[in-house]
Amino acid sequence: MSFWTAIVIIVAIVALAEVLKAKHRAQNGITKDWPGNELPGDQGNQPPAIRDEHLQREVEELRERVKVLERIATEDRETKRLSAEIESLRDK
Repeated sequence: MSFWTAIVIIVAIVALAEVLKAKHRAQNGITKDWPGNELPGDQGNQPPAIRDEHLQREVEELRERVKVLERIATEDRETKRLSAEIESLRDK
């Protein structure tokens, strides 16, 4: 066996091993984040800090919406005034 034949066989073995690892990860839902750490399940490829900021911002927006809806549902006002307030809140 020549030197180049051995190199080709080694490269083929490494490539096959990588394909099998990728198949195993795909079947088990294992992903990698941007630094290369393995993550179980579907956690995306964003860094954890960016994901946390996005989720925190979304939670705050939803809390504000709930506050507005609670205020609208619990206040007893005339129909025109309530309608005008809803429209003003939509404009924000």
